[in-house]
Amino acid sequence: MQEGEPEIGKALPQLAMWRGLRHGGGIDGNLQHRLDLHIMAKTDPLDGKLVVLLGGSGMLGTHVAQELLARGARLRVAARRPERGWHLKPLAKLGQIQFVRCDVTKPQTIAPLMAGADAAVYLVGAFAGDLDALQAQGPELAAQAAQAAGAQAFVLVSAIGADAESGIAYARTKAAGEQAVHAAFPQATVLRPSVLFGEDDRFINLFAGLIARFPVLPVFAPKARLQPLHIDDAARAVAEALADPARHGGKTYEIAGPEAFDMATLNRMIAQGQRRQPLFVDLPDGLAGLIAALPGAPINRDQWKLLQAGNVPSGQLPGLEALGIAPRPLGLFLDRWMTRYRKHGRFGVTKAA
Repeated sequence: MQEGEPEIGKALPQLAMWRGLRHGGGIDGNLQHRLDLHIMAKTDPLDGKLVVLLGGSGMLGTHVAQELLARGARLRVAARRPERGWHLKPLAKLGQIQFVRCDVTKPQTIAPLMAGADAAVYLVGAFAGDLDALQAQGPELAAQAAQAAGAQAFVLVSAIGADAESGIAYARTKAAGEQAVHAAFPQATVLRPSVLFGEDDRFINLFAGLIARFPVLPVFAPKARLQPLHIDDAARAVAEALADPARHGGKTYEIAGPEAFDMATLNRMIAQGQRRQPLFVDLPDGLAGLIAALPGAPINRDQWKLLQAGNVPSGQLPGLEALGIAPRPLGLFLDRWMTRYRKHGRFGVTKAA
């Protein structure tokens, strides 16, 4: 325990009470979760366990790392460019985090990662490049190495829409990775998240940037339905699966947010958050497909096909509730996040008298 930590522990309940009173009663959900983690840190099943995060320097990897560090886990963050995860260092105690260079397309770099590992998470994913190597062969090699090293838990982050029969390489290789992982590590947990949103995401911010720049905007797949998931809820799902492999091992979960809406509605929500009124033009599927095939398009061909198919749970697999998580809606955060995209940013916001 670091110097001063007991005092911080004593102060947290008072801070929570003050925050709750200040906001009219009720503790803020994120603060409550942090308080719970502080209390759990000494009893959490992950406390002191060594968890390997393959692809741990990416957006989801960063949030998973934050969650696991708060639970007392020791982390080995493995990535092609591990320096991209160095911003996590201040969140860890001395000796709690390690960074290792790894390329999942090079099998010889994977097995050494698992030495002494109690658990592993495979987070590598892409929409372009050698998807078979990244999303099918990579997970298999990682699961084999984790099994050989004696790890007790393995989590594969896949995606809603994974389909072995799909003509879309992304969906097909995600499904192939799931099958390979279950064969190599039967007690592995597969998480299929919906599209993720967060303040630092590349999804909401993509559309937000376009809406802030252009008065007229095309809408790809306006009727396609999405059920976005808060990235911290996805990170908690990973942690819960790792913490209780006896309960969650060998299962596949479809994890999504609490509400579904179509792309046209999402664009209007973002515009409203920015206090803008652009003209949205719904694109016919044929024209949208042609645009997606052009260099420099906001989404590529496979992303367009996936979007067109929608991104909602099938309802045939357990969801976040089976992991003990109540998902948070996009609307809870969107207005605040869109402030920086408004005209004059925060200085353009006028307060009511």
